[in-house]
Amino acid sequence: MSFLSGFALYAFSFLVVLTAIVFVHEWGHYIVARLNGVRVETFSVGFGGELLGWNDRRGTRWKIGFIPFGGYVKFFGDAGMASNPAREPANLDPALQAVSFHHQRLWRRASIVFAGPAINFIFGALVFAVIFATAGEPYTPPMVGGVVPGSAAAVAGFAPGDQVLSIGDHTIDRFEDIRAIVMIEAGTRLDVVVRRDGALRHLEVTPKRVSIADGFGGQEQVGQLGITASAAMEFIRRAPLTALWDGIGQTVSVTTESLTYLGRMMIGRESGAQLSGPIRIAKIAGDVARMSGIGLISLMATLSISIGLVNLFPIPMLDGGHLLFYALEALRGRPLGERTQEMGFRFGLIVVMSLFFFATWNDLVNLRVVSYLTRLFS
Repeated sequence: MSFLSGFALYAFSFLVVLTAIVFVHEWGHYIVARLNGVRVETFSVGFGGELLGWNDRRGTRWKIGFIPFGGYVKFFGDAGMASNPAREPANLDPALQAVSFHHQRLWRRASIVFAGPAINFIFGALVFAVIFATAGEPYTPPMVGGVVPGSAAAVAGFAPGDQVLSIGDHTIDRFEDIRAIVMIEAGTRLDVVVRRDGALRHLEVTPKRVSIADGFGGQEQVGQLGITASAAMEFIRRAPLTALWDGIGQTVSVTTESLTYLGRMMIGRESGAQLSGPIRIAKIAGDVARMSGIGLISLMATLSISIGLVNLFPIPMLDGGHLLFYALEALRGRPLGERTQEMGFRFGLIVVMSLFFFATWNDLVNLRVVSYLTRLFS
């Protein structure tokens, strides 16, 4: 594949995934605002100058921005795209107050803000459900086929033929569940229940931390037991209701794994090197698209859940920051002062931009751009 065609695939895959996720997120805000009678002035996918735009019959400006990293919905009464309140005359017409976002009751504002992340979770669960009902859900029986000598599993006493029933509080239904749990529990002692020769046995195992290729040009640190499955992976199509239930379960799993990683990173038990920014996400999207269209759709669902989760963090500028302000407003009985909110939004902007640059630096390191430039100019 030539450089230009390869770059086009990465760019196109990234834009398809990101645009879909951003649209879904902002549509959540938009539709709940409309249901509450709030006037929506702008619905933008992307930031910066307008590439394409049109007005609908309700006066909303729908547009696509030049910078494709995010989007926003601007309500009547907003000072800007961060949804901070504009300065309005004290005698604002009651008819305008009725359609102004910041004149709505607290629970209405909170529901509009919460709808964005919520729809990301719902979208992810539905996409997984459709995949499981059509292409099928990956399934491997949770049976141990082999144990690597000297591995954590060998030390713990695993044996071929063991059926893994549970790990800690998690019930194991398939071999993929074992991988998902162990990968984020490196260095943690785990209680594992297995069935061997008809009897239940409790094994204590501490997954070893190993560095493996992530398949996209980088390395990642994960936990590893050192066992192999007894059978090959199959893709089993689920009935619609079962697929929906499993889609919800997959959404919960992605959320739990993300929170576990972030929690371990905050207490110093994990490195922040695995946080990905737009460059690496674009490479992953392109590589996945080259292998499988279903894989790209699955990646879209996973990223939608992750973006919904990140947006709930209590950081001003994000939806979670707005919800934090509303919680404080409920406790105080009145909104925070204008200056306090302004300082909060500025702090939030610094935090968000810092995380963005940190993740982008990780991208450059993981994709060996930094080491290449160092060698080039040394």
